[in-house]
Amino acid sequence: MQNLTRRGLIGGFSLAAGTAVLGTTAMAQLQAEIIVPMEPPPPRVEVIPALPPERIEREFWQPGYWRWSGNSHVWVEGHYVVRPRPAAVWVPGRWERRPNGWLYIEGHWG
Repeated sequence: MQNLTRRGLIGGFSLAAGTAVLGTTAMAQLQAEIIVPMEPPPPRVEVIPALPPERIEREFWQPGYWRWSGNSHVWVEGHYVVRPRPAAVWVPGRWERRPNGWLYIEGHWG
């Protein structure tokens, strides 16, 4: 059985509370940058399926992108997602050239 001290309990609670306060966006910004040694392939051409009229206003197509798997680029298919708020605009992710490789900048809602 694990020996929990008062300090360990408080520290664990502080970390969990901090995570809840920071939220997903802030936590993503704390991640280390991963520089990829090779340029990603060109984006694939995707066929965007039509939405029924009642879903058009609340859903948005997020295009596919190349993700680095650790040793190669892997295609992530595009898909529809529900907007977090009515006027939200999706800013697509992108690959940026850096002096020692390539860096993927995550897409986000603006």
